[in-house]
Amino acid sequence: MLDYIIVGFGLSGLSFVEQLEDNNKSYIVYEDFSQKSSRVAGGLYNPVILKRFTLAWQAFEQLKVAIPFYQNIQKKLQQPLISDLPVMRRFNSVEEQNSWFEACDKPILGQLLSPELIHNTTEGLDIPFHYGEVKCTGKIDIYTMLSSYIEYLKKKDAVINESFEYSKMLVKDKFVEYKGIKSKRVLFAEGYGMINNPFFNHLPIYGNKGEYIIIKCEALKLQKAIKSSVFIIPLGDDLYKVGATYANDDKTPEVTTAAREELQRKLNQFLTIPYKVVDQVAGIRPTVRDRRPLIGTHTDYQNIHVLNGLGSRGILIGPTIAKRLYNHIEKGASLNQEVDIKRFDANL
Repeated sequence: MLDYIIVGFGLSGLSFVEQLEDNNKSYIVYEDFSQKSSRVAGGLYNPVILKRFTLAWQAFEQLKVAIPFYQNIQKKLQQPLISDLPVMRRFNSVEEQNSWFEACDKPILGQLLSPELIHNTTEGLDIPFHYGEVKCTGKIDIYTMLSSYIEYLKKKDAVINESFEYSKMLVKDKFVEYKGIKSKRVLFAEGYGMINNPFFNHLPIYGNKGEYIIIKCEALKLQKAIKSSVFIIPLGDDLYKVGATYANDDKTPEVTTAAREELQRKLNQFLTIPYKVVDQVAGIRPTVRDRRPLIGTHTDYQNIHVLNGLGSRGILIGPTIAKRLYNHIEKGASLNQEVDIKRFDANL
């Protein structure tokens, strides 16, 4: 009998599988690649909300867990996944500069925001009010990480590339059985696909579609991520990821002309040299109305669990939340109310 069946392998599924690996638990992963939000994400980790110059939720705790977590995966997969990448906030006015300086004076934010105005030295960018630099930032190559980890799982015969059929899962007192496989527990980490899960589709997860364009701009020579109305993220080889959009009303997986035009319009406000759009990607983020993750155990079935709702900050949140859920399941540790799915029990 296995210890776990894991359904879904984006950032949520990977984060929990790493907990199982660290604790010598047996498992099998089901992944049908229907959910793409993790694979198309920008990959930046950044502890500051740059729209308002405020600290992201539990950012320091998450940074402390996340960096060693990804370093361990990098070593395991023998792939260069982590890169230090400065994030520069482009100011749009003197008022924004002043708001930045006010944030720098706050004890917590002062550790993360540089008080020095950074002058632009990159040709082709219109930066009239200079930059502010965020500390403790970087980039994870999420696509390579997930793809390489799938190959690692294949070598262990620990992944099945097919959709999970909920109606074929038998739930017993001490285990679950699915297509002849018995497991003590099942964990669903399906992202927005959870809307089709009869065990957890009552939870308030809302799809938020994000699209990026990939541009080639040989003259830009940018070595830092720039945040203005959109991010410009260097990918190497004169390629840059630009985004993202946020659409609540479109739940289709396809890229759209409207999103490409929106991103180019915003980009053209400060990128003044020619470029070419060479690709476009889209995914539906698993967002929750209170902007907190969804983790916990099913009300009626003590061997069915969920890890979801990481939203747009899954790189930082995932490792910490997965560790909390593992300790809850295996060691009886209590879950904080703001992340426990029981906070929505009143809606059942």
